[in-house]
Amino acid sequence: MAKRAVHRRARKILGEEPVALVWCEIHRPIPAPPKEVHRAAGKGRLKPGHHWLLYVGAVVFFFVVVPMMLIDKLGARLGPRPRRTHGSQGQPQAPRTTRRSASDRERARDGRQDPANGVFDGDWHKTAGQLLLRWYGHSPNPKRLVVLARDRVCIATSPRRRLSPTKADDFRTFAEFPLDQVRVEGEAGQPRGFATFRLCFADGSWLEVGRLAEPDDADHFLRTVGD
Repeated sequence: MAKRAVHRRARKILGEEPVALVWCEIHRPIPAPPKEVHRAAGKGRLKPGHHWLLYVGAVVFFFVVVPMMLIDKLGARLGPRPRRTHGSQGQPQAPRTTRRSASDRERARDGRQDPANGVFDGDWHKTAGQLLLRWYGHSPNPKRLVVLARDRVCIATSPRRRLSPTKADDFRTFAEFPLDQVRVEGEAGQPRGFATFRLCFADGSWLEVGRLAEPDDADHFLRTVGD
């Protein structure tokens, strides 16, 4: 369960006790918008930031691991060449072709059929699309806190690159919608780790989020919106 600091901060932002709250993320990559649409929105980032350890790992890989692989490959080439094996007909065996799995083919097919990648309705000019265009501009951290109040839905984030969903107490609201402008749709009892819900706006657009943090908060949130 989220710590008292999170609830205290949410209560301070709302001016009342939150009905439900949950940390979540855009669980799929945001599709590339048209250049003119992206430019009109300020050309904000469309991907979350990475922790500094990732960059350290990349440097180590390129300057340590890659040279070692090249040296090993060069040594194998300079060494004795293995004898060629032949098949039953005395012909060299053809290398095996790598076949794409059914899931890979299905994912590729779904990507072609759904240019919005299942993230939103696909219209960049409506509420969900405009929200996506500025999603990571408020914070490079992928986590967002969705808070339900009696008369509105608030979306908040922390400015930090790294945070603990149970302890973050510096988040602030960057989007707020009255209940006549947004509807939250979700089903209770979804499999843990795969649960999602949608923010459905009055103009017909929608945005889907997942990777719900804190099981107790997620279960309470989904029960609340599913009633």
